[in-house]
Amino acid sequence: MNSSERLKHLFSLPVIVAALGYFVDIYDLLLFGIVRIPSLESMHINPETTGKLILNWQMAGLLIGGVLWGVLGDKKGRLSVLFGSIITYSIANIACGFLPQINFMDKGSAYMILRFIAGVGLAGELGAGITLVSESLPKNLRAIGTSIVAGFGLLGAVVANFTVELSGDWTIAYWIGGGMGICLLLLRIGVVESGMFHQIKHQSDVKKGNFFMFFTSKDLFLKYMKCIGIGLPTWFCIGILAMFANQFAADLGIKEEVKPGMAIMWAYIGISVGDLSSGFISHWLHSRKKAILYMMIFTLVGVLLLLFSGIKTANMYYFYCVWLGLGTGYWAMFVTVSAEQFGTNIRSTAATTIPNFVRGTVILMTILFDYLKPSTQVIMAGAIVGLICFFLGIVSTISIPETHDKELDFND
Repeated sequence: MNSSERLKHLFSLPVIVAALGYFVDIYDLLLFGIVRIPSLESMHINPETTGKLILNWQMAGLLIGGVLWGVLGDKKGRLSVLFGSIITYSIANIACGFLPQINFMDKGSAYMILRFIAGVGLAGELGAGITLVSESLPKNLRAIGTSIVAGFGLLGAVVANFTVELSGDWTIAYWIGGGMGICLLLLRIGVVESGMFHQIKHQSDVKKGNFFMFFTSKDLFLKYMKCIGIGLPTWFCIGILAMFANQFAADLGIKEEVKPGMAIMWAYIGISVGDLSSGFISHWLHSRKKAILYMMIFTLVGVLLLLFSGIKTANMYYFYCVWLGLGTGYWAMFVTVSAEQFGTNIRSTAATTIPNFVRGTVILMTILFDYLKPSTQVIMAGAIVGLICFFLGIVSTISIPETHDKELDFND
């Protein structure tokens, strides 16, 4: 395959639409984390207690939506998810912008409901997009293609932070996110369904989108749990170290204000670069596993330096957020591996539920983090949670089957 043919595949409509979709997905997914404090304070709601509840409701929506959209993607097609999910979360985000005008119910409760609905919608975007791209590209370009999707998409976090800073009003940021989703919906009209899905669409003897298959087969169950394990360090870095950056900064003795929104933004700048790089690293090493493992170890070193090297400035905290982002840029490879492990009949279910279950583990991480804080302080509480995540991540990466150059035209 010559270079012009490779570029034609890598910048085909499915890749472009998936990349733009993930951009809007990340923008909307992380927007609450960025505006959590100003939005709740403006409505006279406690940002610490209620903020965690709203975050957990959003993550619960991701868990439920992951199963819903994953099954739908295998039963009705990848495109049905790409359309349905974006309509759901775009409407929910536009509604979030009208929260100050809500007077018929408690604003905190309304915020929880809307972020839950947004979470349900956001759950479908990445898995369906990666599945469609993986099934549309030649096997030697899959890693690079999915890296382009994730690398560009993750810039949505950067744009979200700048949108909040420049607009000066968190409600406008929500409206912009919802508006981008509606615009993207129109672009998706020209996308063609996956050929692999078309081949099995009318085969009644093939079980499609059976979520319980992951729990009735030992082989499928172990691969499924290992895929989740691989992703845990990524959301420990975002959901704990970046999301609660202000708490870690105070415990580290940093006198300057460290904003969670800025920490998230810098982390996602790093993740975007890391994701774009991870596909090429995997391609160069001829191994998904080695690329993920090396990047995971690089991230672990960054976590240890952040927590225990004695940093004393906000800029150094943000520097390590970029470091952690670069390392956890294996997210694209992680989702690609999740798609490649399973057959066409359950691939969308796997690729959609696995990253959302990883996102959903933030609930467990925050519960453990809060439980440990009174007895161990913030830094050690974070270190213990991180140690568990990285141990599971490294063991899962080492033991999962290699999928580099694997043919995807098969069923489970």
